[in-house]
Amino acid sequence: MLAVGCDFTAGTLLHAYRSGIFPWPHGDDEDERGAPLVLWFSPEPRCVFSLADEPRWSRSLRRALRLHPYEVTVDQDFAGVMHMCGETRKGATWIIPELERGYRELHRLGWAHSVEVWESTGDGRELVGGIYGVAIGGVFAGESMFHTRTDASKIAFASLVAKLRAAGYELFDVQVTNPHLASLGCVEIPRDEYLARLSNAVGRSPRPLA
Repeated sequence: MLAVGCDFTAGTLLHAYRSGIFPWPHGDDEDERGAPLVLWFSPEPRCVFSLADEPRWSRSLRRALRLHPYEVTVDQDFAGVMHMCGETRKGATWIIPELERGYRELHRLGWAHSVEVWESTGDGRELVGGIYGVAIGGVFAGESMFHTRTDASKIAFASLVAKLRAAGYELFDVQVTNPHLASLGCVEIPRDEYLARLSNAVGRSPRPLA
């Protein structure tokens, strides 16, 4: 942990991500002024997904990617994805209203992006999975993902990886490991290595995600 503060302006968020720092609000806790308690982290080690090599997905995920019935889109419902990340995960109280407003502004300015997974319904379509994060230069910092159908978040993640690789991104930061990310092939690297790779990647100019 490096700092405490509830400042989600675009300038603050972009400066933080360029420095390898991200905010992590702590639920219903408040600081001495009554504002939400927001801690800012640059963890050691850092968890990333390698974009340099062809992904080695599990057999079940490869099958899901071939046969799934869903529509996958980019940036069609950023607000919906972020909202569902908070709604569908038990204890996901870090997605506070102030945080949502900050990242929605980043999205409006073109810095934050989402991948959506849709299921067709009788009267339209339903958002059943997705992932969102912040893109700066050749870095994509994944923030959170969700699913309401089996494998929908994995499909969103794998689809994002394919789009990042096709667009020429160099670094996919997933911040902190957990069993789900490890099962997808994410690995931990020393923070010094991460910061060196970050410094190199933010100056790149990848193509737009599509």
